[in-house]
Amino acid sequence: MKSTIIPSTKANDIKRVWHVVDVKGKTIGAAATEIAVKLMGKGKPNFVRHLDCGDYVVVINSKLVESTGKKETKKMYGNYSGYPGGLKEKALWQVRKENPNEVIRHAVWGMLPTNKLRDRLVTRLFIYPDEKHSHTEVLGK
Repeated sequence: MKSTIIPSTKANDIKRVWHVVDVKGKTIGAAATEIAVKLMGKGKPNFVRHLDCGDYVVVINSKLVESTGKKETKKMYGNYSGYPGGLKEKALWQVRKENPNEVIRHAVWGMLPTNKLRDRLVTRLFIYPDEKHSHTEVLGK
């Protein structure tokens, strides 16, 4: 029986594409899953875990993303300074009011693999609160 050797993906073989994701009417988790898959490049035939194979993602209408149940008041976003009494928490509605992009960024960050590629993957994520964005020339629209 003859075996065929499939060549592994090299860094030069990776081609990056721009995607626009409209999160209007989608739940936070469903939108973040779609975005994370595109950032990692898991839908590509030449995907390998140890290389950065992902694409660029432009997210529009981040202020119109939805949440289910009582998450608007019950879901808390925390920040700890490291000092006693240094835990600061905000509810989803407060974070959404101050910076609607942070809700999407936080959800996507949690869905990316916790390795050395995570920071590089997030640099290709561009989030805008409404439909206007500055990447029209790259997208060809």
